[in-house]
Amino acid sequence: IPGQQVRLLDDMGHEVAEGEVGELYAKSEQLVAGYHADEAATRGSMRDGFFSVGDLARRDARGCLHIEGRKRDMIITGGINVYPAEVEAVLDAHPAVLEAAVVGITDREWGERVRAYVVLRPGQLCTAEDLAAFCVERLAKTKVPRDFRFTEHLPRNPTGKVLKRELRELP
Repeated sequence: IPGQQVRLLDDMGHEVAEGEVGELYAKSEQLVAGYHADEAATRGSMRDGFFSVGDLARRDARGCLHIEGRKRDMIITGGINVYPAEVEAVLDAHPAVLEAAVVGITDREWGERVRAYVVLRPGQLCTAEDLAAFCVERLAKTKVPRDFRFTEHLPRNPTGKVLKRELRELP
């Protein structure tokens, strides 16, 4: 879009290479000036006039951006970055799964571990072991949820977005 600029930066503020995941920063005339009444948050989200939108993304060889998820939702388990959207896409591909949401929960040994909340399709039967086996065939071992919770629905805000904050607070 004319007048829009984007950058993908690592935590040190350097551009990431093609195919690598970085934090998405944007700059345009239409962009918000910052957070309302929160100057510290605004300063923390700005780099050289670019504003972080809070998403993680990668750029492919054609220059197209692919959103990997929200930065605050990224799970770091044993030093490995796990993007919930990747694990959710695998779970959503299981024929018994209607929808899934993945969050990181505190783990003494690994820092965080991957937990999946799963809504099954009506009339479908599926176990945590079934889902883990399905994931093992499609994901690196560190990305496979170590914990599955089955639920009738996922908590959502009025616009339909899954409230992962609420999921993290569940026992």
